Amino acid sequence: MRSSGDFMGLWKIKNLEQLENIVKILKSEGKTLVTTNGCFDILHVGHVRYLQEARNLGDVLIVGVNSDMSVKNLKGPTRPIVPQQERLEMLTALGCVNYVFVFDEPDPTAYIERLKPHIHVKGGDYNISNVVEKEIVESYGGKIHIASYVQDKSTTNIFKEVLNRHGGIKNER
Repeated sequence: MRSSGDFMGLWKIKNLEQLENIVKILKSEGKTLVTTNGCFDILHVGHVRYLQEARNLGDVLIVGVNSDMSVKNLKGPTRPIVPQQERLEMLTALGCVNYVFVFDEPDPTAYIERLKPHIHVKGGDYNISNVVEKEIVESYGGKIHIASYVQDKSTTNIFKEVLNRHGGIKNER
């Protein structure tokens, strides 16, 4: 009988050391490794399409998730809305995601240097010229892929819409 952790995909949550070992095995099997990262504060269709596109580029998708502290530093004191453990759990429920892990750094260069994915994917709101990790990825022969942009689908837009619709209403059911 499977435990609820198995059923929910929580086995997909790893730390960086565990992922280094997994990556070594997967690369020895000839698998194409894809990484991406983000806050994933309020999971929405833009995230899902982006992650599905990333997964379709290779055999295994590893997602780096900004820690609560990292999100706060990047987005401001009112973020994240959803705590990191819950953000991890939601991502593990997606079939396109093979592994997730938390990182504290402001950008993914440190973990990319350790995992050396074949492809690193950035969201469609990036331009290759402003991808901080481009140099490190290309230094070992990896590739950067900019995912398709999903118009008007962002956590910030969701927040704005909620405030527009419900900003002045308290205790609505």
